[in-house]
Amino acid sequence: MSSIGFNSGMSVFLHGNHNRNEVFMQNSSKCCSRKVQVGMNGNSIVEERRDKRQARRKVMSSEKFNRRGFKTTKEEVEGMMTEEFTSSLIKELREQAYIVEKDGITIKLAKAYGFCWGVERAVAIAYEARQQFPNETLWLTNEVIHNPIVNKRLADVGVKFVPQNGLVKDLTVVGDGDVVILPAFGATLEEMEYLDKRNVQIVDTTCPWVSKVWNSLDKHQKVNCTSVIHGKWKHEETVATASFADKYLIVLNMDEAKYVCDYIKNGGDRDEFLSKFKNAMSVGFDPDVDLNAVGIANQTTMLKGETEEIGKLFEKTMMEKYGVAEISKRFLAFNTICDATQERQDAMYDLVKDKDLDFMLVVGGFNSSNTSHLQEIAEHAGLVSYWVDSPECVGPGNKITYRKSHGEEFTLAEFLPKGKKLTIGVTSGASTPDKVVEDVLERVTMIHKLNN
Repeated sequence: MSSIGFNSGMSVFLHGNHNRNEVFMQNSSKCCSRKVQVGMNGNSIVEERRDKRQARRKVMSSEKFNRRGFKTTKEEVEGMMTEEFTSSLIKELREQAYIVEKDGITIKLAKAYGFCWGVERAVAIAYEARQQFPNETLWLTNEVIHNPIVNKRLADVGVKFVPQNGLVKDLTVVGDGDVVILPAFGATLEEMEYLDKRNVQIVDTTCPWVSKVWNSLDKHQKVNCTSVIHGKWKHEETVATASFADKYLIVLNMDEAKYVCDYIKNGGDRDEFLSKFKNAMSVGFDPDVDLNAVGIANQTTMLKGETEEIGKLFEKTMMEKYGVAEISKRFLAFNTICDATQERQDAMYDLVKDKDLDFMLVVGGFNSSNTSHLQEIAEHAGLVSYWVDSPECVGPGNKITYRKSHGEEFTLAEFLPKGKKLTIGVTSGASTPDKVVEDVLERVTMIHKLNN
């Protein structure tokens, strides 16, 4: 994969896994420090090491960088979002202790569900930007959130999406005077610096919980430890987060964490390690050198319990390898689990304990990580559970198209039994408007009425 050069004199790598192939350098001494290593021949090797926190703050201090939204359009946008996204049925469920009987179906709603504060904030700022700049061309560097209906709504009002081919992103389409919206997942440091250099208006909707993870990586860099990120290396949030790390390794799950910890304690096949994590590590990563001190971070939408287990495993591993007295020098962890993610997962764990449920409905974008984990909780509980992303997944007729937590898609005919009352559990991902959930339930209840 190659980088794309620009007349500005810098090179921006337009790929999600940028650090493996291109290291973005800035000449300003304020953003770099010198790190001296001794080569195998005994000679000193001097390499530049960037202060990425300072580089990020430099971009964010620009007069053309907005992360607070626009007061002049705020009230108008609040009205638009209330009209488009709220639901009378969901309001009724909340008022009736999260249980409503409707046309022979008892609906039980999880006590934490749907739009989180960070997502609602991101969508609101994106809408405000459209109202604030009615005549300018607006671009989104990714989907603003993982919900097809919300992203289509933004496209309908003229917001364009930066072209992508796989993980390769083409920012050259952005013209002078355009406005660029950064999504709730954040953007890479390279993207931010390129747009800043272009002197375009940047509107940043990054969720503050994602920024909190970036702050923890700043602390990892300060004490020279490798950031171990629990996440999915292709996910937009993890791509952005990794760009702010000095050295990093991304682990998907407990199995990969165990593999890494075994390597730390016992060594292993270096080539096998590098092949296994070839898409999930920083450029020049050396498992024999870069795992002597680690800091834990996470993609905010991962399973809370698994992130905690991975952190404990690495802490235990470093104590066994280096001794308890060394742990403060070898291991660093901060609580970066998103409150909204945690609340929705906890509510789902409570709901799946209900023995009266005939099945679960999980509503959310198919590319939504947090929604996939809600579906995963239902599957682990042994419940029949249907993950749908829109009302169109239900019908026509007594049919449902749904996905499992790992992405497999199925279509099931006659999914609602005839001649019996039903009790269903319902939850929705953090990027899902209440109105979408209502529309899905309306289709389910209509089919049930026709069947009975």
